[in-house]
Amino acid sequence: MEHRKLGNSGLYVSEISYGNWITHGSQVEQEAAIKCVRTAFDCGITTFDTADVYAGTKAETVLGKALKGVRRESYELFTKVYFPTGTGKNDRGLSRKHIMESVHASLKRLNTDHIDLYQFHRYDYETPVEESLSAFDDLIRQGKVMYIGFSEWNASEISNAVRIQKERGYNQFVSSQPQYSALWRVIEKEVDPLCKREGIGHIVWSPLAQGVLTGKYQPGQKAPAGSRATDKKSGANMISGWLRDDVLSAVQKLNPIAEREGLTMGQLAIAWVLQNPNVSSAIIGATKPAQIKENVKASGVKLSAQTMQDIDKALSGVIERDPSKTKSPKPRA
Repeated sequence: MEHRKLGNSGLYVSEISYGNWITHGSQVEQEAAIKCVRTAFDCGITTFDTADVYAGTKAETVLGKALKGVRRESYELFTKVYFPTGTGKNDRGLSRKHIMESVHASLKRLNTDHIDLYQFHRYDYETPVEESLSAFDDLIRQGKVMYIGFSEWNASEISNAVRIQKERGYNQFVSSQPQYSALWRVIEKEVDPLCKREGIGHIVWSPLAQGVLTGKYQPGQKAPAGSRATDKKSGANMISGWLRDDVLSAVQKLNPIAEREGLTMGQLAIAWVLQNPNVSSAIIGATKPAQIKENVKASGVKLSAQTMQDIDKALSGVIERDPSKTKSPKPRA
């Protein structure tokens, strides 16, 4: 497993990180979930991503149990705040109250005294961004959080926040967590160039486009039993937008390219996002240990300019590039 620096910080992260976004507490049993985390660690993954809202807070608890007994200095722990974790009006968003209460709850569930990277899970249109940035800066100064970042912010939101951080002498963002894959490239026009200029690295989610880029979903056929597309608790809703025959047919054109490179289609998709030098890590959310063992083989893979062009040609017509697709809930979730 190779490692990269997270933006312009001194923190190194594994090129492939393990995330329990919609898996733990929902799609797989707790025992199996813990086995996946341990397998990831055994395969050289040192970076683990979660969020307070995942699986109704269960995901953080499971991750904390899975990492129990592991030397704390040997892994990087990421989590997030924004989405509702209760029924109250203040159980959501990026107010100082919710941030402070959420970080303490996350620390308890994760069974740790500090979080390596704490992230705004979305942009909060109902809280002054100065209030949120001040709270995050305080958490770093208190030693509860080492680094800070955001997920799914657009370029104007990032630019304004970075300006405020510089003006007020706050600790600055080192990471962005956008959705990014060979099919979903909405960050490339505005967000990616801005992040490069500001020293912000990407921890990208859904590099496999919810599993579509593995090629297991065939045009005109039912989704395989047990796949994310059949998980009505959460996975099915997220993947439905990709299960169009034109997308699935285009994805099948990647198979000979992957074979030529000696890779599975999944490995090719992960290697593709890692060709972007500003991508610090690609998050995988495998539900089976065998998937993790296969996916980590994408680390260190170099794809030629010709291969990158061939991928573009295969997916031509189904790639999403519109930067306006990066949105946060308004009003907030």
